[in-house]
Amino acid sequence: MKIAVIGTGYVGLVTGTCFAESGNDVICMDVDEAKISALQGGGIPIYEPGLSEMVSINQAQGRLRFTSDIEQAVKESLLIFLAVGTPPASDGSTNLGYVEEAAAAIGSFMDGYRIIVNKSTVPVGTAIRLVEILSQSTPHPFDVVSNPEFLKEGNAIEDFMKPDRVVVGTDSPEVAKLFQNLYAPFTRTGASILIMDSGSAELTKYAANAMLATRISFMNEIANLCELVDADVNEVRKGIGLDKRIGKAFLFPGLGYGGSCFPKDILALLHMGQEAEYPMRLLKAVDLVNRNQPLRFIDGIVRRLGRDLSGVRLGLWGLAFKPQTDDIREAPSRVLIRELTKLGARLRAYDPVAIQAAQSVVQEPVEYATDPYHAIEGADALILATEWNQFRRPDFQRMLQVMKRPVIFDGRNQYSREEMNNLGFDYHSVGRAPVKQED
Repeated sequence: MKIAVIGTGYVGLVTGTCFAESGNDVICMDVDEAKISALQGGGIPIYEPGLSEMVSINQAQGRLRFTSDIEQAVKESLLIFLAVGTPPASDGSTNLGYVEEAAAAIGSFMDGYRIIVNKSTVPVGTAIRLVEILSQSTPHPFDVVSNPEFLKEGNAIEDFMKPDRVVVGTDSPEVAKLFQNLYAPFTRTGASILIMDSGSAELTKYAANAMLATRISFMNEIANLCELVDADVNEVRKGIGLDKRIGKAFLFPGLGYGGSCFPKDILALLHMGQEAEYPMRLLKAVDLVNRNQPLRFIDGIVRRLGRDLSGVRLGLWGLAFKPQTDDIREAPSRVLIRELTKLGARLRAYDPVAIQAAQSVVQEPVEYATDPYHAIEGADALILATEWNQFRRPDFQRMLQVMKRPVIFDGRNQYSREEMNNLGFDYHSVGRAPVKQED
């Protein structure tokens, strides 16, 4: 099929590349000419395992092209996917400016029937709004489809190529059949293609993310209680995760969720509820717990090291909001950096891939290390904020040698309390009472 993808951010680039990988003729368009130039030259603007190699192969074989010319993208394609940004407005609502601008531009260049597909996360009613915009922009026939993405950063290619389900919002039987053919290469193992109305498809994406965010905040609440009643959240997590009605996924306590999806999608749902005059009480609590979680973790650091951290050196392992990505949007590390520097702490941070992203947005005076051990040289404590695999089994003896004090604040519960105690570390984690050590 002839496919255009408008927007070469995270969703757009993965979507276009995976469609090309399945044999489609794909052209990815972006208004950022510098980004397009870089992509044409083999540069990838995001970190996603396996993506660079797949882009290169499909470019070389002529199935994947990049352009900054939207007219070219529209006129050469039947299916036009919108994968532009939908940032939150100041009141928590979704800013649809980029989506609406793209739809109007598509309409102005259409020279025949097109199918406009919304991949961006948008509130209920957006498909109807796009129909209005396109009707004013073109005399040609068209269909508008809602086809939300369910991609996890760090595992996006696997998620696209082997989806749990594909959601398609359309009232047209012909369009539904076309999408069943489009996604057939990805659903051969039995994944469902769910055809529904556009409003239900739009809300499905929000509801899915809200459920996952709720599980994270719930486990953080349980972890916080565990610390106060002398229980071990790791044991509790195992105990409830073996219940088939609950399952094991998203039951890990920590510093809270971050990234580009969960925080803004929760705010968007809260705003939708407000507009519908239905207060989303549970999601308000989910958001409150998540905002408080890194602050509560900082309280634990302050209790151990004191509120005046002037001159205190802290090593920070992890900047990205999760492993296998360089995304630091709404990352808990940014809250830690902001609040700890306010208290006078000196931070030296290391992340395998997110240092450059952090340097472009973090305003606080953070020093960036060349490796994990450089980050903790002379440190009064280590803070583990992202559970990268390389942090799971570090050289603990080397850590004891280079750190000023053997104190660890583990925001991801990576290590055994007993092992850390036996090694001589003063170890603090989430939802587990620390085993105290003398300095």
